[in-house]
Amino acid sequence: MKKITIKYTAILTLFLAGLFACKDLTQLNVNPNGVQPETVNPNLVLPTVLSETAKLYTNLGFQDVAGVVQHTQKDAWFGGHNDYDWGGDQSWTAYYDLLRNNDLVYQRSVALNMEFQQGVALVMKSMLFGLITDLWGDAPYTNALKGELGGLDDIAPKYDSQDVIYAGILADLDKASTLLSKPKSGYTSIVESADLYYAGDPTKWLKLANSLKLRYLMRISTKQPDVAKAGIEKIVASPAQYPIIDDASADATMAFPGNNAGDSWPSNAVYDISGSNYRRIKMCSTLLKAMQPTNDPRLAIWAKKVEIPLKVDATLPAGTDKITSGVRYISPDKVGTTPIDQDPNYVGLPPSISQLPSGYNFNPTPGQTSVNPHVSYLNEIYKEAKGALLKARLVSAAEVNFILAEAAQKGWAAGDAKTRYENGVKASLNAWGLASSYNAFIAQKGVAYDGTQAQILTQKWISSWTSATEAWFDYRRTGLPALQAGPTAKRKVLPLRFYYMRDELNLNKTNSGTAIEKLEITANSQADGKNSAWSKQWLVQGTGKPW
Repeated sequence: MKKITIKYTAILTLFLAGLFACKDLTQLNVNPNGVQPETVNPNLVLPTVLSETAKLYTNLGFQDVAGVVQHTQKDAWFGGHNDYDWGGDQSWTAYYDLLRNNDLVYQRSVALNMEFQQGVALVMKSMLFGLITDLWGDAPYTNALKGELGGLDDIAPKYDSQDVIYAGILADLDKASTLLSKPKSGYTSIVESADLYYAGDPTKWLKLANSLKLRYLMRISTKQPDVAKAGIEKIVASPAQYPIIDDASADATMAFPGNNAGDSWPSNAVYDISGSNYRRIKMCSTLLKAMQPTNDPRLAIWAKKVEIPLKVDATLPAGTDKITSGVRYISPDKVGTTPIDQDPNYVGLPPSISQLPSGYNFNPTPGQTSVNPHVSYLNEIYKEAKGALLKARLVSAAEVNFILAEAAQKGWAAGDAKTRYENGVKASLNAWGLASSYNAFIAQKGVAYDGTQAQILTQKWISSWTSATEAWFDYRRTGLPALQAGPTAKRKVLPLRFYYMRDELNLNKTNSGTAIEKLEITANSQADGKNSAWSKQWLVQGTGKPW
């Protein structure tokens, strides 16, 4: 038996020796079931970058940021959404993960001379780094995405200041604009199915690049007005060279396939069988009160009417509380001094109303089950996994037109402010399938252009439904709309930024510490210290905004 074992050991040794003679260690280290980064086709990685970026953007604008700007409120598991109780662990890891994948798309596209993919990758780089600095402030930028090099400055990169990051974003968008300026026939290796936004249409990507540039130019307009003015006027002056997203057909959107929990609308009740993600979200009274007086047609698309309206009737006998013909009638003694909303159609949950928001408006069954027949839920479409209107909406014609309306209202050469404003309203209605409602809507008092920045920013805030991050950044820059924090919010004013996460504070202590020291502490951030959601970034320091 021992001889047999020795024999087979010798045979195995000879086999392995022959194998190693034919293949070096580099060859053996190749995963036969995967694709090496050095050889990957950019079209294989691009769908991940696009889909995951769109999902991140939707989760921001439909979840906690929608609570900040008072589009929605939650009546269970509500602390982060309603009250800004975010703690200190808001991670940017997912953003940098996507940036690494996107950098792979770019580097491989350069190596393969694939200009379309290079341009797309620069647009996505700009969007992701823009979100990072918008949300947190100073951040790793110049030295980011180099961890595999192994140096200390690569593993723990320095933070660039916001002005440097915005300047880099604008430069990358200029470069992308040049790369994307040819007709589709001028490119090779475009795979339409890999482009989840525009199906390989370089003209629409060119519009997106220039529209993003407008977004960031307006972002820095208070701190660097000369740069913003010159940049916006340059784009407007040459529409053939710098086309923009000026109608809803070119909106940067991504539909949700709805095949599983990971690629479905986030509040769907198809894969969340309990339906709790949908039930917890209610319309916020701030948004409803802005839309109801003008009979805004978008309201019926976004919200449900209350299931059971309330009616306080002084003619009823004391102690009356009954439902008749679908209406709940209550005698005044039962209500007492409790605030109550008797609107027969739409009732919103006020921002940060209480520590028991599920009890609002005389709900007879408050609690974590989030069933309240007296407050408006979102429309039933938001229970679906997919649908014609269930899209990630990254940049829209409405946003672009409102940016130009604001620029024109400042006196910049950006077109006629009234026309730009009206085009913004029209584009928003078109995006929600309401083109036929435009003429009647725009003629109403409160919607008809009145020449004020407040009106432009209010309509822009409304149009950012499900994409509320831009509304938050506009509020931070201008203080408009004049949103007020509710009585149980963590602070008496709205927050301005995300906290740097604990892992970053521990693993990149020196550089994160330097960035924190550059934040401006305010009366509202003293309880947290400088790394606070109420400390001011460079972008708003010295502006007196938003509070």
